[in-house]
Amino acid sequence: MKLIYQHMISFLLIILTSVAIIGYSEIAYITNQSYSQNYQRMEDYASALGSLAITDEKHGTIILNSEFLHQIKFVLHSDDLLFRIYGPKGKQIYPKTDKNLHLASDVLGILKQGQEIRIKNNNDSHTYLGHTKDSCTGVLVPWKNGTKMIGAIWLGAKVESVEKPIRMAKQNLVNAFLVTLIVGGALSLALSYYTTNKIKLLSHATRKVAAGDFDIQINYKGHDEIDQLAANFNQMVRTLKQSNEEVKSQEKRRDQFLTDAAHEMRTPLTTINGILEGLQYNAIPEDSKPKSIELMRRETKRLIRLVNENLDFEKIRNNQILLTKTTFNAKEVINNVCTQLSGNAEKVNDYIKVIMPDDLQVYADQDRFTQIVFNLIQNAIQFTKDGQIIIFGCRVTHGTRISVKDSGMGMNKEQMKFIFERFFKADPSRAHQGTGESGLGLSIVSSLIKQHGGKIKVESSPLEGATFIITFFDQGFEEYIEN
Repeated sequence: MKLIYQHMISFLLIILTSVAIIGYSEIAYITNQSYSQNYQRMEDYASALGSLAITDEKHGTIILNSEFLHQIKFVLHSDDLLFRIYGPKGKQIYPKTDKNLHLASDVLGILKQGQEIRIKNNNDSHTYLGHTKDSCTGVLVPWKNGTKMIGAIWLGAKVESVEKPIRMAKQNLVNAFLVTLIVGGALSLALSYYTTNKIKLLSHATRKVAAGDFDIQINYKGHDEIDQLAANFNQMVRTLKQSNEEVKSQEKRRDQFLTDAAHEMRTPLTTINGILEGLQYNAIPEDSKPKSIELMRRETKRLIRLVNENLDFEKIRNNQILLTKTTFNAKEVINNVCTQLSGNAEKVNDYIKVIMPDDLQVYADQDRFTQIVFNLIQNAIQFTKDGQIIIFGCRVTHGTRISVKDSGMGMNKEQMKFIFERFFKADPSRAHQGTGESGLGLSIVSSLIKQHGGKIKVESSPLEGATFIITFFDQGFEEYIEN
């Protein structure tokens, strides 16, 4: 069943149930009032007539003769009331019947005590009063002169007459029920449409998102639960859009990496293959063979470096490396790295300068620290030409801070956002110079810094160089120092 119909039925059930409860209560009230008023009227008649049966000062007790009964009949005729008169011993003396009719002894006992008896329906009553063609309701009232009962009267009205207001109330209830059904149905339809229309919008938007449209947003104005759901949906779509863009960006960088890796592998493999064929067919002169072998060795190292960087990154990312942290002099390590990379710096006319204390203590894994510094300085050389690279170092609260600043091409905000992502290259169009730029160096640096419990950040602007700042914390402070 569709949700709109479920809502309609729910609203209608609530409305109709409320009307039914109110109507039932009203009918019960009217019924009670109708019978109570009828009983009261009968009792008033009986009391008034009973006064006629009380002794007068001269003659004593009035005999319930035909003249007295005729007076009662005359009084009650205009109100269409039925009555029966009983003598002091409970015998029915009016109307006259062939049967010897008496009140039951228990009923007579109640009357002699001066109590009245209300009878809702004489034809249903267990007290034998004689049945009538039409059911009647009324009262059985004793007439007493002092403590002596001189007779009793039963006054009754037709149940049909008494229940006339009740029938009218029931008819009004039916009419109200039908009107409520129509009006309630229309209101339920409007309310259900209003509610389900919001859900339809959400459903439609969900299908669009499933089809890949992450620009969809739902307009909402209220503050109910469905509007809150719409707000959460909009937030979810925005998050999915960001995630989708990130996935696409990662895929683009991965594809670029695969292309670059294939290119970098193809070049040395082609070189090695050409030299091997030359050696096989003696096409290389003897005096050129040492240079050819040296070229093959460099190209082989280039391939090994590319493979090792990928394997190293996977190990670091999956926490498969074991860090052996010690405290050592960072300046000695940095000086050694600068010596190793001085040749690469000279090729592009870069000047490397180290500014830090002679004894700069750092707590880290020395091999991985060397790898981090090597990658940062190597990265600075790759993006700087005819410039300078300055390595600063100092102690900070419970830690050591090292920064690598270059005067190269710099980066914009979008490049800085992804600079530590795998496969990302700030300048993918730049010609490869055999320096090992595979898009993994800074990713490895970032992962190693995080495993050390340290911090890394970058500051840069286009054409103004870049500064990479790393912080290694002392033992016991890796997870607690905010810097």
